[in-house]
Amino acid sequence: MHMFNDRPRITIAALKGGSGKTVLSLGLAASWLRKGLTVAPFKKGPDFIDSGWLSFAAQRPCRNLDPFLMTREQILDSFLLRSADADISVIEGNRGLFDGLDLEGCCSTAELARMLDSPVILIVDVTMVTRTVAALVMGCRHFDPELKIEGIILNKVAGRRQESLVRACVEQYCGVPVVGAVPKLKGDFFPERHMGLIPQQERRFAEKAVEWAVTVVEENVDLESILQTARSADPLSPAPGGNGKKQAFSAPASVSPRIGVIRDHAFWFYYPENLEQLKDLGATLVELDSIRDRSIPELDAIYVGGGFPEIQAPALADNRSFKNALKERIETGLPVYAECGGLMYLGHSLMVDGKTYPMVGALPVSFVLEKRPQGHGYTVLETAGKNPYYEVGETLRGHEFHYSKAVMEDSEKATAVFKVLRGWGLDGKRDGLCRKNLLALYTHVHAGGNLLWAQALFRQALLFRKDKI
Repeated sequence: MHMFNDRPRITIAALKGGSGKTVLSLGLAASWLRKGLTVAPFKKGPDFIDSGWLSFAAQRPCRNLDPFLMTREQILDSFLLRSADADISVIEGNRGLFDGLDLEGCCSTAELARMLDSPVILIVDVTMVTRTVAALVMGCRHFDPELKIEGIILNKVAGRRQESLVRACVEQYCGVPVVGAVPKLKGDFFPERHMGLIPQQERRFAEKAVEWAVTVVEENVDLESILQTARSADPLSPAPGGNGKKQAFSAPASVSPRIGVIRDHAFWFYYPENLEQLKDLGATLVELDSIRDRSIPELDAIYVGGGFPEIQAPALADNRSFKNALKERIETGLPVYAECGGLMYLGHSLMVDGKTYPMVGALPVSFVLEKRPQGHGYTVLETAGKNPYYEVGETLRGHEFHYSKAVMEDSEKATAVFKVLRGWGLDGKRDGLCRKNLLALYTHVHAGGNLLWAQALFRQALLFRKDKI
């Protein structure tokens, strides 16, 4: 096992979104894996889709490192823990290198790279430019001299002449090596949906897509140079108050409540930390399939994550027996916690392309899928109403990503729990509907930054189990 001072790592960044970070990160991870290295993948920000692809490419769970949702200590602890057995860690940034939430670049990829003291490989789209690329690279280096930009990958190169000139300019004026030059590529194995890549769970040819990314990298990028740069990273120590180990939770050793987790083609947005913390507390997780299962086993709670229920709307609507069983359990007081896609599933109906599909019907709200995003970005919620999971006055940080619009039908049958301080939620003012022991909200919570989330769901599962005995 590697010590703290032996954590080879590299951050893949770019000047803007859509510059090829994900394809190159996937190619790097999968290529190194094939060469016999253990690769630990990380994604900066709250994104589920890119991290799903990175998990697939590296064949181990990708962890999200998010300075908005997590403290510096939590980020360092998570990184040190998950990179402990890795030969190299690949950290994919998001948006532009310095793009953050304020004038100081709070929560940017650059900020995360500094936290992890990670070398940065900067991807530059060279469409219709040559010598100007050197000015851009030099600007990034001078903008934040403490940031370790150690290599440049040129993307969308028109030909050898352009590559030769840009490479010479960057290396002469900036003193940074060009470690790759990717030509303009024909075909795209990674078509986009909404604001991100189509999730790999929906791709029949996921292996071919990753194979394509590997070919792109191996034919156009100096893998050995980047690997050596990663291995040259300075020693990394835990933050004060952290130790690079898992958070310890206490729970009765003899108690193991059964918590159902709906994981299928409709619902698969789950941070690994959320599920791991439930297991660390002592819960037994039982996977459910809302499309194929016809019944629900004996459980003490259910967790419904996000996903794309609109893509599976006909199949979800057709599985009446599962929907009825879930609604019946909710009526008996079964603790259920649902996020985003889970919220949509628990409403009365979901309208997609003008056609309405009946859902579970546990909440007096229907949803309409719109062409434009209704909520996208970080959220801050203040708990304003009583519910089984959060104390009144407690503030939550999370994120939302949804194209659906909520249409309330009877506000007296379900209470809106949260006041929206940042984000959109249900209507720009409220988020979270509570009914009995069900709480469903648009906001996703990352348990790596909110250690009380898992404890709250676990506690409700224990109480429900105790009441049954």
